[in-house]
Amino acid sequence: MNGPTDFITPPYLAQNISVRRVMLQVLAALLPGVAAYLWLLGPAVLVQLGIATATALLAEAVMLAVRGKPLGLFLGDGSAVVTAWLIALAFPPLAPWWLVAVGTAFAIVVAKHLYGGLGQNPFNPAMIAFAVCIVSFPALMSQWPAIDAGAGFGERLALILGQAPRLDALTGATPLDALKTALKLGEGRTGVAAITADRHVFGYVAGHGWEWVSAGYLLGGLWLWWRGVIGWHVPVAFLGGLAAISGALWLWQPEAFADPLFHLFSGGSMLGAFFIATDPVTGCTTPRGKLIFGFAAGVLAYLIRVFGGYPDGVAFAVLLLNICVPVIDLYTQPPIFGMKK
Repeated sequence: MNGPTDFITPPYLAQNISVRRVMLQVLAALLPGVAAYLWLLGPAVLVQLGIATATALLAEAVMLAVRGKPLGLFLGDGSAVVTAWLIALAFPPLAPWWLVAVGTAFAIVVAKHLYGGLGQNPFNPAMIAFAVCIVSFPALMSQWPAIDAGAGFGERLALILGQAPRLDALTGATPLDALKTALKLGEGRTGVAAITADRHVFGYVAGHGWEWVSAGYLLGGLWLWWRGVIGWHVPVAFLGGLAAISGALWLWQPEAFADPLFHLFSGGSMLGAFFIATDPVTGCTTPRGKLIFGFAAGVLAYLIRVFGGYPDGVAFAVLLLNICVPVIDLYTQPPIFGMKK
């Protein structure tokens, strides 16, 4: 410092951070994962993003009008679009258009506005949509496209619009489902390593092509952390909890359980760690609480995906931990300045 004029004088103004600015950065961080989707499946994912975005904006406008809120202020904050993108990326890319629309509308109308709107919802709207749809339409929510199906954009678009009946010919089990099914059929006698080595669906790490989608989410999540949009506590704790339990069971019985790298890059692990569990509205607010929230969500996601009946457990794990947020925050409050406890 060269003199007293170098000191910052009041008023002390916060940084120029708005909801719209944060949401735009989240959308930008999702682009590497979207790019990987485009590379694997072509423009079909853009159709799903468009359907989800249009539905979200329409539902948001209707609910704002019903509640007497200004459309311009709330419709342009980007929160509805972020929810729409998360739904479109969490749903199967070739899901029928009406399934994506129903899930998105339910997320905006019920999970968001019926609780009071942005900042008031106790549950992550995108994960509510996923949970409701996978319980209501389990067959449609479990049909993920086979990377090497060979279908063009026209056929994939026809599937989305419900004009082509050959969905089974273009879909296959996800790596998580394929491994779980193989183990249930008794193929575990040869060991998980042999199963994953013999099947093309498992790719190099955690799924043929799908590991690149997870890598895209990882890249975007690290960028959000570098920009200060999210903290490190929840993603590190989530991935740490997932790696800890998967690593422990893998070391104990490697022929029956996949290694941690498989679970970190399969399913919705990276999307959940950086874009879903980090939701500031439905997550914990204290540093210790965020660590507990993330670690417990990672462990629970593993238990559901391995021992449960659903293809992945990220959505249900996050929703169950959303219920626990008030209790976790209550018991992890830092001590008040000047007091011992």
